[in-house]
Amino acid sequence: MGAEDTCCGGIGGDDPIKRPGTGIRSRSVSTRAVCTDDKLQQGIAEFYDASSGVWEDIWGDHMHHGFYDPNATVSVSDHRSAQIRMIEEALQFAGVPEDPVKRPKSVVDVGCGIGGSSRYLARKYGAQCQGITLSPVQAQRAQALAAAQGLAGKASFQVADALNQPFSDGQFDLVWSMESGEHMPEKAKFVGELARVAAPGATIIIVTWCHRDLSPSEESLRPEEKQLLNKICDAYYLPAWCSTADYVKLLQSLALQDIKAADWSENVAPFWPAVISSALTWKGFVSLLRSGWKTIKGALVMPLMIEGYKKDLIKFAIITCRKPE
Repeated sequence: MGAEDTCCGGIGGDDPIKRPGTGIRSRSVSTRAVCTDDKLQQGIAEFYDASSGVWEDIWGDHMHHGFYDPNATVSVSDHRSAQIRMIEEALQFAGVPEDPVKRPKSVVDVGCGIGGSSRYLARKYGAQCQGITLSPVQAQRAQALAAAQGLAGKASFQVADALNQPFSDGQFDLVWSMESGEHMPEKAKFVGELARVAAPGATIIIVTWCHRDLSPSEESLRPEEKQLLNKICDAYYLPAWCSTADYVKLLQSLALQDIKAADWSENVAPFWPAVISSALTWKGFVSLLRSGWKTIKGALVMPLMIEGYKKDLIKFAIITCRKPE
């Protein structure tokens, strides 16, 4: 799971700022004390080092929302299949070809968690998948799971920075970012790296948490909205959020093609209540206590995610595009 200035928990600001090299002005910037990129990265790594085992134990190896039919009645057994459905819905939305000749042969999973998406895509397409994460614990576990599932030759994982990826230009047919963009302190650099490593004709898929689009008359979110997001940022090591419209403008600035975006907030509505319910079980409670304060702090703000969705402040967005041939 995983937006612009490195605020480590600060959202807001009234003055637009220019994003270097993009011509795009952001209207959601930090007004609080900023931290360094290194401190933010360390916080993210330590958070997932501590919490990934708890998540896997209760939810399995897909560390992202599930996709549900609107207003569906959901049972406990539905959630893992909904996480798989999220992957399939994203691929379908982006128009990733199933044809053996045209399907992706090389995939990068940016913010790979414990490698659930990488292994799924490796099996689905027979592709070579490379995942990157800031968490050494996640990278090690992802590699172990790949080996256990007979995918060691197809899926590999390493600790690396999504804003400075250790890959060549134009290396991948499919660039995949499933709920990692929210952790990125420099959105323009993040999107620029996704485009850089994409091969000509490659598909780029970004599924991420955003705040609502601002209206033409607004310069920033309302104070009470900033306050709610600040609390979530503090727990999950998130820099300032951006909107779906901000992502679209960034992709446009890079001359990427077939840009599409959608709000899937309604389709993920059952997810956070289910996560909270799992945390309230005896197994969940014991696992949280064992994992330490960072994970407990994250669990305590989960109701704020539900509140953000209900107030149409938080948006679960998919943004896809294609790199020109």
